[in-house]
Parts: sequence; C-alpha cells; structure tokens
Amino acid sequence: MRLTTLTAGNVPRGPIKLMHRVYRYVLPEVSAELNKWKALAEQIPDEELKTQALSSMHDKRFHCQGGAVYAAANLDYRHILIPLIVALQTISDYLDNLCDRSTSLDPDDFRLLHRSMLDAVTPGAELTDYYALRSERDDGGYLHELVMTCQRMTAQLPSYDSVQAHVTELVSLYGDLQVYKHIRKDERESKLLGWWRQHQEHYPQLKWNEFAAATGSTLGMFMLFLAASERGLSKRDGESIRHIYFPHVCGLHILLDYLIDQEEDKQGGDLNFCNYYESRSLLVDRMDMIVERAKADVLKLPGSRFHRLIIEGLLALYLSDPKVRNQADVREVSRQLMRKSPLTRLFFLFNSNWIRRFQV
Repeated sequence: MRLTTLTAGNVPRGPIKLMHRVYRYVLPEVSAELNKWKALAEQIPDEELKTQALSSMHDKRFHCQGGAVYAAANLDYRHILIPLIVALQTISDYLDNLCDRSTSLDPDDFRLLHRSMLDAVTPGAELTDYYALRSERDDGGYLHELVMTCQRMTAQLPSYDSVQAHVTELVSLYGDLQVYKHIRKDERESKLLGWWRQHQEHYPQLKWNEFAAATGSTLGMFMLFLAASERGLSKRDGESIRHIYFPHVCGLHILLDYLIDQEEDKQGGDLNFCNYYESRSLLVDRMDMIVERAKADVLKLPGSRFHRLIIEGLLALYLSDPKVRNQADVREVSRQLMRKSPLTRLFFLFNSNWIRRFQV
C-alpha cells in the first residue's frame, strides 16, 4: 500500500506527539467550526429543528472532536479535513436527534433525511428538500449549507476519486441502520435481521448486532477522507483501507458507545445493541475479540502506530465517561475491558477527562 503521506514522518507515532497536535490544532479548530454552525443553527426558523440542531452540537461535540483527530495525521490538509469531518459528523448527529425525537415513524422520512449524507459525500450532487416528508421543514438553509460544505471539501481532496465509492457504501449502510433502528418498535428487530441476512456471508465472524453497530460508525469515512488527502492514492488502496477499518474498528467504536448508554437507552425505550448478548461475560468476550481484530487489522496500514493509538483512545474515551460510574454492570464490564490496559491507554484516560472540559 503506497501512502507516502502516512509514512513520511507526518503521522504522530506516540501519544504525546498526537495529543500535542490535538490540543494545539485539532480542538481549537473544531471549536471554531462548531461555533460557526452553532451561529447558523440559532437562526433556524422552526423551533423544533433549531432545538435539535443546537442540542446535537452541545451534547455530542466530542464526536466531532474525536473524529477530527484524523486530521492530526496530515496537518497540511487540516484546513480541508477538519471542516469536512465536523460538517459530516454534525449532519449525522443532527439527523440522529431528529430521528430519535421524531414526530414521525415513517421509514421514507428517515431515508430522505439521510439522503443528505449521501449528497454530502458526492461532489456536485443536486440538493433536495430533505424535510419533504415531515411537518418540521424550515431550517433556513442549515442542512443544505452543511451538505454543500462537505461537497466543497471532498472536491478538494486530491485522491477522492479513489475512495468515493467506499465512502458512499459506508454512508449508505449508516443510512440503512438509521432507518431500521428508528421505525416502530415492533418492526425494528425483524427489519434489522432481514438487512443482516443480506450481508452476513461477508462477515461470518460477527453477530447481527455487531454488524449493525459497525454500520453506525463514521470512523471509516473519516479514515478514507484522510487517505484521500494523499496524492496518487490508488483505488486498490482505497478498497484495502475500507476493509481494514470496517467492520472491527468501526464496530468497536459504536459498541463502546452503546455500552455506556445502556441505562439512558433503557429509560428512553431506545434500541441498544449491547443488550443482545446472553450474559455479561459473553459481552466482554465479544468486545475483547473485536478489540483484538481491530488491532490486528490496523497493522496492515502504514503508520499503524497512529491507528493503534486511535483504538486505545476510543477505549479510554468511552470507558472513562461519567456515565460508567452510575451503572454497576457497565463499571464491571469496563474494568474487565481495561484489565490489559497499556500505559498509552492510561495516558489517554487522563487526557479524555481533560478534553471533556472543552466547550463549544
């Protein structure tokens, strides 16, 4: 795999250098981007759309902060990567809020909303009225501006042609998940299982809930954006990167997210993929397997140390979340997952608590 940007000394090879770049460049520039989107969201005419746009940025800002860490691997392109990652993640979080708190249970409505993400990663795609199937519709151009920002940024990535098909595939899977997990409760599992049957032959090592979790991650998209910042990236390399990140790195990301949200999802009646294991010990075993698979997968990448740091950072970020302290079962699972904790993970545990102090 010929990725000279990722092997020419630009990739931070240790946690201290990585966090230096995160504090000096990534977090301040993410905050600047989010402040821009917050100012635009405050002008949304429809009160419900405004509420969901603002709350998504306030409650889920760490999604943008974590995703933008990929820009630390190629600072020369951070002026493209950070606005792109923040804009796409903001669309994702905003739409998740709209679907979670929806006045609709219409799958066609959810699919039309998520067409915005497909258009966002397709430079030149014609925009449409993504709210056409719901009563709340006037966002003052907020979603269109997010989509157009992504289109402008992807068009400036030198090798986007080599990854676009794989970005589109991951975005399509993400949209499928958002449709099936938000429809009527009595239809969710049957639709998800039917969807899984269409894909299971390609992922025999996974259970259906693990595949579904993997599709909910944006990390594979962000890694492909980073790769596309490399001039001369081949389509074969783009395909390899897609398979390295999906499903195990992506699956670990979202299973950790579901792990700490179990009590919150129970209270809200929301679907949680960590609830489909027969026992806590099986949950730990399966997550251990996915952690090890993810670590083995990223060894195939040049600059693999950076991607190993991403994995350790994910574990530290989620397992140090304040939500863990209030859930006895989750605390025990967290303790078991951290039992093989290396020094780098302990380093990230400290930094994760510090990063949470950054506000939009």
